[in-house]
Amino acid sequence: MKKILFLFKLILNSEIFSVILTPIKAQKIKKIVNLICLLLVQFPLFSQTLSGIIQSNSPIPFASISIKGQSIGTASNADGFFEINDIKEGSYEFVFSAIGFKKLKKNISIQAGKNTLDIILEPSSYDIEQVVVTGTMKETFLSASPVKVDVVTQKFLKKIATNNVMEVIENVNGVQKQINCGVCGTNDIHINGMEGPYTLVLINGMPIMSSLSTVYGLNGIPTSLIKQIEIIKGPSSTLYGTEAVAGVINILTKDPLDVSSVEIESFITSHLEKNIDFAYAPKMKKVDVLLSANYFKMDNFLDDNDDNFTDIPLSERLSLFNQWNFKRKSQKNLSLSAKYYQEDRSGGVKEWSDYLRGNDSIYGESIYTDRIELAASYELPMDEDVRIDASYNYHHQDSYYGDTKYEAFQNIYFANLIWNKSIGHNHDFISGLTYRYQTFVDSTLANINERKFIPAFFVQDEITLNRKWTSLLGIRTDYHDEHRFIFSPRLNLKFKPKTYTTFRLNAGTGFRLVNLFTEDHAFLTGSREVLVVEDLKPEESYNINLNANHIFSLGRSTGTIDVDAFYTYFTNKITPDYDVNPNQIIYANLDGFSVSRGLAFNIQQNFEFPLSIKAGGTYLDVYSVDDNNTREDELFAPSFTGVFSLSYNWDKINTSIDWTAKVTGPMSLPTFPYPFERVEESTWFSQHHLQIKKVFSESLTAFMGVKNVFNYTQESPLVDWQNPFGDDFDTSYAYGPLQSRRFLFGLSVKL
Repeated sequence: MKKILFLFKLILNSEIFSVILTPIKAQKIKKIVNLICLLLVQFPLFSQTLSGIIQSNSPIPFASISIKGQSIGTASNADGFFEINDIKEGSYEFVFSAIGFKKLKKNISIQAGKNTLDIILEPSSYDIEQVVVTGTMKETFLSASPVKVDVVTQKFLKKIATNNVMEVIENVNGVQKQINCGVCGTNDIHINGMEGPYTLVLINGMPIMSSLSTVYGLNGIPTSLIKQIEIIKGPSSTLYGTEAVAGVINILTKDPLDVSSVEIESFITSHLEKNIDFAYAPKMKKVDVLLSANYFKMDNFLDDNDDNFTDIPLSERLSLFNQWNFKRKSQKNLSLSAKYYQEDRSGGVKEWSDYLRGNDSIYGESIYTDRIELAASYELPMDEDVRIDASYNYHHQDSYYGDTKYEAFQNIYFANLIWNKSIGHNHDFISGLTYRYQTFVDSTLANINERKFIPAFFVQDEITLNRKWTSLLGIRTDYHDEHRFIFSPRLNLKFKPKTYTTFRLNAGTGFRLVNLFTEDHAFLTGSREVLVVEDLKPEESYNINLNANHIFSLGRSTGTIDVDAFYTYFTNKITPDYDVNPNQIIYANLDGFSVSRGLAFNIQQNFEFPLSIKAGGTYLDVYSVDDNNTREDELFAPSFTGVFSLSYNWDKINTSIDWTAKVTGPMSLPTFPYPFERVEESTWFSQHHLQIKKVFSESLTAFMGVKNVFNYTQESPLVDWQNPFGDDFDTSYAYGPLQSRRFLFGLSVKL
């Protein structure tokens, strides 16, 4: 601007200008122009600048900066720095945006001269900078982790009002809830088509759920208690040991600081399901405390499929949780937690009642469950990053299946000594010693009494090769009395050629030690003798996973696309044989192998207006091949599953709408002899849920919704239900929803 004014004055003072105009007129114009130039120099209306750095946890490159209603703008450089020149003085609405982050609108007053302002952007809803711990056993940003981790956020948990985590987690791509019993409603989680016992379930990184308890335990975790859920698909035994064959589900509970002083949430459905959550977080100087309770009751008999049995089990459940985070002078962590869980679950014909437990004329199934969980985490007061994680859980099941009694006790003692060490700028080192002692007592005639002591050692090194390449190498060795040393290596590579594009290669092994009690533990009742006809080898799996993730822009909105290709080879599968001798259960390793392979994709788009859409699908091929080279498809492993969610926020009236859906493709089903034949492959079906939420104030929120909007249910999951005490009665033909459409209404209060 100054150069232009100088040139203009030079022309006015030249002889040429005087020739064109009369001397008097030229002199007057010169005085006016000189005055204007003086004013412009003294008051530079267009010389103001705004500069700063756009960042989140780190500087954000190539962010967009614009002024509403103005044509000027710029973008940040590779270090997040930006500068806009030639801005008039005044107040403006600036818009800051970047792929992967929430758009920020900010009113800024521009003064004369240079204006400096640093801008903080929040990660957008698909959580590019979500903190995860499961993949590497330490906190790291999701985008920086060399291990592929799927995260179920608290926001997603709130899209479906439910009394347990099972109803939510089944809407994660590649994860399936499988009902194992059509009467009592026991269920488990399948990852990529592999059965429930091959998935390790953790709470805050510790294996509190295992074997017997997994069948019922996930139903007793209220979503109100959960901060987020992290899922690793594929073997993860290098860090977590046995049972992590198909994958790992790590449930992270809320921190006391994440909870208001008092929170109450309750809902009721048209099927008369009643649920209430209570949380209390008192403000204390030396410790952060969280007290929570969940109560659920369903006592309404429903029989929409007309088989004279309950469509969903009757249940009454109480869960209590207490967590203490101590504020130490060393700033090191010390936390203690305790959880108590009690459930009375039953199912059967309408005439059955609790006082008829064990009756041989009126059929019913009844399960009493008691659980106690204790956990602690302690960081040693030293310069080195060393901590001890420890847990204990007690599980007691007292049950009747018709007139057959089944009672079992399980204790799990667990401890981890973990050392984190950064070596130079390139190595992030972690090592640990693991102690696990587990007991199981079956008080039936099968008389199983197992005691297992499994020590282990693991080491892992995350190596930053350069700005684009990161590698992770790890190995673990477990010692077992029967199998001696078991080694579990892993290799992970992350390649990031561009800021918003990431490729991952994950390869590793998993193993599972034999458990002579599984989710089919009812078969261990009565007079059957348990025989192990050979030295059982640990079940082993070998997995490779390729992942590609890209963050893209569509106009001014952002989205992400994620693609996985996976292959798991499974050997030494241990299967119980009930057919050779009706009085025996014979255990042996499978002479052959199993395979789980497929392709998965996820797409999420966050539009500029308050709408977000997420869709995903998984193509699966899961099968076993025996020693005769005969292929057999895995039961209850659908060839395709798809998930969809749509969220719209109507900010003007503080209302949000969430639609979630799951599509399930054909799957192989159990076969039954004449005259009880059933189709051996299911048809395509889908299940949809709708929820509307209205925020009246910071203290009060109301929500209402519809579950199973289109009212799809499968036929009766029971075979020969007319004769439940007969030899042909079977409860395992459950592949789809059993509960019909229901409406719900709830309230959430924060004080």
